Amino acid sequence: MNRASPVVFVMLLLSSVAYAGQAIPDGERLYRENCARCHEVEMPGIFLDGVQGPASIQEMSAERVYEALLYFFMKRQAASLTKAEKRAVAEHVSGSAPGSLVPPVDAIPQTAYCSADTGASVASLSGEGWSGWSPGLDNSRFQTSAAAGLTVEQIPDLELKWAFGLPGSTVVSMQPAVVGDRVVIGTSVGLMLALDADSGCIHWVQEVDYGVRAAPVIGPGDDEALTVYVGDTNGSFHAFDLATGDPQWSVVLDEHPDARITGAATLHEGRLYVPVASLEEGTAEWPTYECCTFRGSIVALEAATGAEIWKTYPIAEEPRRTGTTSSGVQRWGPSGAGIWGTPTVDPERNSLYIATGDSYSDPVSPASDAVMALAMDTGRVLWVTQTTPGDAWTAACLATNPAFRAGCPESEGPDFDFGSAVVRAVSASGEPILLAGQKSGVLYQLNPETGEIQWETRIANGGVLGGIEWGIATDGEVVFASISDALEEAPGEAGGVAAVQLGDGAIVWEAPPFQDTCGTQSGCHTAQPGAVTAIEGAIFSGSLDGHIRAHETATGRVIWDFDTVRQYNTINGVPGRGGSLNGPGATVVGGTVYVSSGYSSLNFMPGNVLLAFAVPDN
Repeated sequence: MNRASPVVFVMLLLSSVAYAGQAIPDGERLYRENCARCHEVEMPGIFLDGVQGPASIQEMSAERVYEALLYFFMKRQAASLTKAEKRAVAEHVSGSAPGSLVPPVDAIPQTAYCSADTGASVASLSGEGWSGWSPGLDNSRFQTSAAAGLTVEQIPDLELKWAFGLPGSTVVSMQPAVVGDRVVIGTSVGLMLALDADSGCIHWVQEVDYGVRAAPVIGPGDDEALTVYVGDTNGSFHAFDLATGDPQWSVVLDEHPDARITGAATLHEGRLYVPVASLEEGTAEWPTYECCTFRGSIVALEAATGAEIWKTYPIAEEPRRTGTTSSGVQRWGPSGAGIWGTPTVDPERNSLYIATGDSYSDPVSPASDAVMALAMDTGRVLWVTQTTPGDAWTAACLATNPAFRAGCPESEGPDFDFGSAVVRAVSASGEPILLAGQKSGVLYQLNPETGEIQWETRIANGGVLGGIEWGIATDGEVVFASISDALEEAPGEAGGVAAVQLGDGAIVWEAPPFQDTCGTQSGCHTAQPGAVTAIEGAIFSGSLDGHIRAHETATGRVIWDFDTVRQYNTINGVPGRGGSLNGPGATVVGGTVYVSSGYSSLNFMPGNVLLAFAVPDN
C-alpha cells in the first residue's frame, strides 16, 4: 500500500481459506483490491519509503510489512483492515504461507512470564522512578544520583544486565517508564508490556490496535490506583491498571487519518495534557492528495475517566480551500503545527508550554515552528513566539518526479520543526527561563512570562533530519543537545553533542561526530537525533550507528561506550538484535540504564531489543 494514497477504504467482503482449522482472510485479494493500484506502478522520487514495487516488497519479512501497516506511513492506507487482514496482506506480499505470521503477543513463549511469587505489591511499586518523557514536570530529563542509583564514577563499569526481545518490531524508538519494580514499554506493533525491573520477566501484556511510540506515563488514576497512560499512532489514548494490565478506558483524540501521538502526556493533579501530531506531510506527496487539513492540538483529559476537559489547536483557523496545484488538485490551508513533544507544565503560572512543528500548506500559520504558552485550566493561548516564519513543507518537496512535487507548498520552507519538549529551568541569577531546541540547529532561551527570546545559539546546520531532533537535557547549569543532520551530512560528519551555558548561551564544549563506526554497514549513520539524558556529572546520548555513550558533563569526554548492534540471547526467548538509536534517550533509575535499540524507519538499522545495563552486584 503506497504510504501516500488518499483512498479511504471501505470494509470488504472477504474471501477466506481454511488454514489450521480456522478461516483466514484472502491476502492476495486484499492486496489486489487495496494495494496493487499503487505498488504495481512506477513511482520514482518517493522519500522515506523506497519500497514501491512487488519485487522489493517481497524482500521484506512478513513481520516488517505488518509492522508498517500499524506504525508508520502505511498505517493510513490500512486503516479499514482488521489485524488479521493486515497479517494476511503481509503474508501475501512477502511470499509467506497464509496463516504463518504469528500475532506478536503469541510469539512470546510462556517461559517469559513471571512466576506467581513475583506479583505486584504496594511496597514494590513505590520508590524512585521515571514516568513519561522526563522524571520531573520541568522536562529537564535530569535524574539526581539518588534517583538514578548511579554515580558518574560507576558509569565505566556498566554491563548488560538483560536484553528483552520485542516481538514483531524493527522500530523500537520507545522509552520505558519505571516505577518500583515495574518497567512499562509499548511497541510498534501495539503491545504494551510490564516487565520486572530486576529479571526482565513479563508481568502482563496488553494489545492496542496500533503501534505505540510515546513514552508511558504512570500515576494515580481512579481510586488512586496506579495507572499506565499512553497514546498510539492512530491518535487514540489509553489507560491500563499498572498492577494487572486491565484496560481502564480508551478515547480517540483526533480522527484525522494521519493523526498520531508521539510525545508522552504530562500528568498533573488528575489531569493529562496530551500532544497530537501527524504524518500528513508524508501523505501530501501523493499527486492526487488534497493537502492539507490536519492541525496539531493539545487535549486536556480527566485522568480517572479520559473525559475531555479542553482542546486547543495552535492553528485556531480551520483549513479552507486556497487554490489548486499545477495538476488541478485542490489545496487546503492553513495546516500543520503538529505537537511532537511532551507539554511542560508550570503550575505557579498556570501555564503549559509547547513547541510546534512546521506548516504543511500555505498560508503559513504564525503558530507553526513556534514556542507557545497556554493556560493550564482553560487551554487559552497566552503567547506565541515563532522562530521560523514562512516554513510550509511536505515530503513532496524532496521528490524528484514533478508529479510528486506538486504537493510541495509554494513557500517550500526548510522544515524546521520543533520536535523536542520545552524545558523549564532557572538561570544562575535565579530567574525562571525556558529552553527549546529546533531542527534548525538553534537552541533558544525564552522568558516564560512573555515568550521573549533572551538568547539563541547555533550548534548545527539543521535541516529536514537536522539540528536538534528529539530532546535536550539540563543539569541546571548547562543545557546539553545532541546533533542530527542525518540527511544533510555524511556518516562521520554528522552528529556530536554540544553543551551550552544557561543565562548567556555561550558554548561550553562541543563533542565532535564519531568517526569510523559505520564502514559499509547498511543503514548506519553517525547522526545523533535521539534525546539526551542527564544525571549528576554525566549525560547519555545514542546514535544512529547503534552506540550508546556517556559523556562527562564538565568536558564532554566519553567515559562509556556500548555498541548495541549485535545479536542477543534475550531473557524472553524472542530473537533479538540491536540497531540504530533514535527518538527517546536512556531511562536511568534504580541503578539501571534502559535503552531501546532499533530504528528501521527512514532506512536506518532495524532492531528489536530493550537493553538494561547495571553495575555488577548493584
